[in-house]
Amino acid sequence: MRRHLSRALFFATSFALLAATASAAIRLPAIFGDHCVLQRNQPIPVWGLAEKGEAITVTLGDQTQTAKADDNGRWRVTMPKLDASAKPLTMTVKGSSGDSLTFKNILVGEVWLCSGQSNMELGVATCNDAKKEIAEANYPEIRLFDVRKVKAPGPVHDVCANWAACQPQTVANFSAAAYYFGRKLHKDLDVPVGLIGAYWGGTPAEFWTSIQALTTKRELKPLAQNESACLYNGMLAPMAPYAIRGAIWYQGESNASRAYQYRTLLPVMIADWRNLWGQGDFPFGIVQIAPFRYPGQNPEFCPELQEAQAMTVKSVPNTGLAVTMDIGDVKNIHPTNKQEVGRRLALWAEATVYGRKQVYAGPVYKSMTVEGDKIRLAFDAVGGGLISLDDKPLSDFTIAGEDKKFVPATATIDGVTVVVHADAVANPVAVRYAWRDDATPNLANKERLPSSPFRTDSWKGVTQR
Repeated sequence: MRRHLSRALFFATSFALLAATASAAIRLPAIFGDHCVLQRNQPIPVWGLAEKGEAITVTLGDQTQTAKADDNGRWRVTMPKLDASAKPLTMTVKGSSGDSLTFKNILVGEVWLCSGQSNMELGVATCNDAKKEIAEANYPEIRLFDVRKVKAPGPVHDVCANWAACQPQTVANFSAAAYYFGRKLHKDLDVPVGLIGAYWGGTPAEFWTSIQALTTKRELKPLAQNESACLYNGMLAPMAPYAIRGAIWYQGESNASRAYQYRTLLPVMIADWRNLWGQGDFPFGIVQIAPFRYPGQNPEFCPELQEAQAMTVKSVPNTGLAVTMDIGDVKNIHPTNKQEVGRRLALWAEATVYGRKQVYAGPVYKSMTVEGDKIRLAFDAVGGGLISLDDKPLSDFTIAGEDKKFVPATATIDGVTVVVHADAVANPVAVRYAWRDDATPNLANKERLPSSPFRTDSWKGVTQR
């Protein structure tokens, strides 16, 4: 029986002691349990602890695999691939000592890891239309696994959580962004969905990255100290290599003052997770942080962090970006329209992971051409064409000459390009869009998916040391 323990270190050390002293008792990580969802169409690792040398037999449906516990009591089998199924399965794990475990009501479908800081943690109960959404959240084929917050100085053996079917009492405090993402996948793909929630408000990305990964890059080595890796150790590592389809990530606010460093940190973290799971370059969806006027902070920190997120998507394979420039709240760091966040993440996943033909991203800056006293901007992902979301003139464009002094500019849609001009800049060389933390820009495509903040220059930013 798993108990919720009050202190992370006690949890970590007590489990290690339990593993070392247990006599014959078979134990599996909490990620395996009644009501869990297993990833379809992938080999399924199953692992745990037993007495040294004990023979283990795992039966899942009509499939059986065997293993023997090593000198440390660890064992692992890999079950064959399964098709998606909403018909409940049973898994039994038996040892040669006679000990056994049985897990019931197991479904097979799509499993996603959902992580980040407070905007991922924000529950359904605190977001838009909460009362209605909670009352209607009866989805027995969506299963939720909400990992308890644990910091640990080194990798622990398990997490504290239980799988639960999605219903009003279980969804209220679960991540709204993750739930709306999973709900859309469930409805559109018609398969069970398992959502693993591992998040903690106010945490920087280095907390979610292993010490080993942080030391691989010179610019990240100073981070490899203090609490870095504490959530990787306490909330992620114990769940690997549980088979998943991919991950979604909503974080960045706590790294905004170090946005230039984030260009390196985020790709390293993604590679670290992929290495931990050993499933190759699994899909990784990123939610771009929303506009917000950060008190006492340089207003360019935020767009430089947003830029780092966009750069990651361009440089790291099998990643995607959900842009939130039109659904933020400059007075609230926790915007409450998480339905649209989840929908945009699902649009990306459905198009790139599941092969559905649909537009899933807003206009992405591609190139610029100077035309006298104007600059013409070209874009990828224009969808059905460029629009202004509010039918007003395009906003939040600035332009500069060689002096690098940006001034407000007028911007006009011309076909699938945008022409930018300011009377004060006769010889323009650079354009920036939405380049401050409280920008509320309106450039989008006809599918009403917004453009990310961008700049045409590569001049030194305010977070570049």
